Amino acid sequence: MSDIVTKAVEALNAKLDGEGFDGVAKFVINDEGSIVIDSDGARAADDDAEVTLTADADVFEGILSGEENATAAFMAGKLALDGDMGLAMKLGSVLA
Repeated sequence: MSDIVTKAVEALNAKLDGEGFDGVAKFVINDEGSIVIDSDGARAADDDAEVTLTADADVFEGILSGEENATAAFMAGKLALDGDMGLAMKLGSVLA
């Protein structure tokens, strides 16, 4: 597991503040690995998910830090989405 994935898992769990996520979402960070967020929180994994978001490490780090808006990144083609758009929007509110 890469340092980027490890740090992202820690950051996502901090944002979730001990709460799980109502659904299963996966972030694929190009050339780094995958993170799954579900009712147990965030963890490095490549499980099946209801929605998969794919971006490079810089975009993902920007979204986590709040410097990059996930919706704007999607509209600009920097963030790819596959699956349940409604769940992705719900996830966006968790990350804000």
